Amino acid sequence: MDRASQVLAQCLPPDIPRTYAALSERGNVPISTLHHRNHGRRSKEELARSRQYLTLEEKAFVKFLFLMSSFGHPVRIKFIRSLAFSIAR
Repeated sequence: MDRASQVLAQCLPPDIPRTYAALSERGNVPISTLHHRNHGRRSKEELARSRQYLTLEEKAFVKFLFLMSSFGHPVRIKFIRSLAFSIAR
């Protein structure tokens, strides 16, 4: 959880008003960031985590190719294409 979400979730003493300005001052987070988090905008880190660039099969395929090349066996392009095609099915 990012800092702005933590500040929004924390409990404040009763003498401090629950405004963005007060939360910003107390948590050292910009007011605009608090407003955006409160209205559902996700942080850049959370967005990056939610984007999955490679599936598990693709990660295993890349790991296998690196393993083969580390053993000194050159991997041919034809082999990579046919193996990738069979994984994609």
